[in-house]
Amino acid sequence: MSGTGRREDEVRRMLEASRPQVPADLPARAVERGARLLRRGRVLRRLWLVTAGAAVVAFLVWAVMVQPWQVPPAETTPPLDGW
Repeated sequence: MSGTGRREDEVRRMLEASRPQVPADLPARAVERGARLLRRGRVLRRLWLVTAGAAVVAFLVWAVMVQPWQVPPAETTPPLDGW
């Protein structure tokens, strides 16, 4: 018998065998778990957005207060020639 024939016989035996009993509340539990996972994902996305927004606001406040784009003042005064 070829490999394909053996596989077909095995599949037939598996399909003819009795199927295991599925708990009656399995669909309800699956729906509850799926809803919980969706809710958790939504909360994590909102938390990420709030954190990213707070980081942007903190950076903007720091930039406005420190103004890092300006040249710092000179430590010494330039020489005064020709007075």
